[in-house]
Amino acid sequence: MGQAQVRHRTGAAATLHDSWVVAKRNLRRMTRIPEIVVFGLMQPVMFVLLFSFVMGGAIQIPGTTASSDAYTQFLMAGIFAQTVTFAVAGASAGIAEDMTKGLVDRFRSLPMARAAVLTGRTFADLVQTAFTLLVLALVALLVGWRIHEGVLKALGAFALLLLLGYAFSWIGALIGLSVRSPEAATSAGLIWLFPLTFISNAFVPISSMPGWLQPIAYWNPFSATVQACRNLFGNQVGPVDDAWPMQHAVLVSVVWSLVIMGVFSWLSVRKYRSAVQ
Repeated sequence: MGQAQVRHRTGAAATLHDSWVVAKRNLRRMTRIPEIVVFGLMQPVMFVLLFSFVMGGAIQIPGTTASSDAYTQFLMAGIFAQTVTFAVAGASAGIAEDMTKGLVDRFRSLPMARAAVLTGRTFADLVQTAFTLLVLALVALLVGWRIHEGVLKALGAFALLLLLGYAFSWIGALIGLSVRSPEAATSAGLIWLFPLTFISNAFVPISSMPGWLQPIAYWNPFSATVQACRNLFGNQVGPVDDAWPMQHAVLVSVVWSLVIMGVFSWLSVRKYRSAVQ
């Protein structure tokens, strides 16, 4: 039977089933190549150690005295959020590799839902991100980070982080479909994340930034998630900014994540369909 005669499965149930099959394929690949997970853990752990012990004593949060312990409490929500968003690079490179190796063409020849290749990949990335967050939280506890608002609120904070990470994985999917090599996908997946994460409240208070830059940082979806997690973890060090996004951080974080997910999942599926036709 030729490719043109292949009937693609439709419907939500078929898409979910096929997505799970693709996700299992990607999860098995991670277990067979553990270096992917190990090296994915090294960068955030290094950030925790370097910022906590090297820079923590030199950075003062308004309303507190400069100390590595105070900065560690302030820092960890930012490191968690940075970790889930930096997973974009892996998603970009993985999809680009599948495209260049012809795996997508093989999927195309099967009677499966078109969107399953992308949804399965992004779900597998979400599972890896959750594991990375778990390990990173254990490291944070070892360096002095603590949860002060109870387990349920902490779980809510981690749920917000995973929602943001899943939303950003769709940006990675679009990048992976738009470039010609995994190397280019890795670079394209990271370069824009540095200004996004550093023009935020992740590492320093927004009030320390130039006045013209502060509104950008306040309305940054990354800042909203970081502030929401600080509130839910009970890690707020110093006064909370009175900007509206910071006062309603949980709501803003959820809305931003859902908007990003909706827009970029639609763009990614549209790009995928045009790429395989």
